[in-house]
Amino acid sequence: MRNEHEPTITFAVPTEKESEMKQILTAVYDAMLEKGYNPINQIVGYILSEDPTYITTYKNARTLIRKIDRDELLRVLVKSYLTE
Repeated sequence: MRNEHEPTITFAVPTEKESEMKQILTAVYDAMLEKGYNPINQIVGYILSEDPTYITTYKNARTLIRKIDRDELLRVLVKSYLTE
C-alpha cells in the first residue's frame, strides 16, 4: 500500500523533443493523407494498440512514428489540448 504522503513523481519532456515529435507526426500525417487514409483515425489506432500496421510504409512513415515514445506523445498531446 502506498503512503498518502509520498511525493508525486513529475514527468517532463524537453521542448526539443516535443519539436521533433511534431515534425515526425506531421510527416506521418502527410504521408497517410497522400495515400488516401484518414490520418487521425490511423494514428489514434497506432497510439492505442502500438500496432505499426495502422501506419503506411509510404515515405518511411511507419519507421518514423516508431521513433516516438507513445507515453511522451500522449503527454504532449494532452498538454497541447489543455493549454490551447
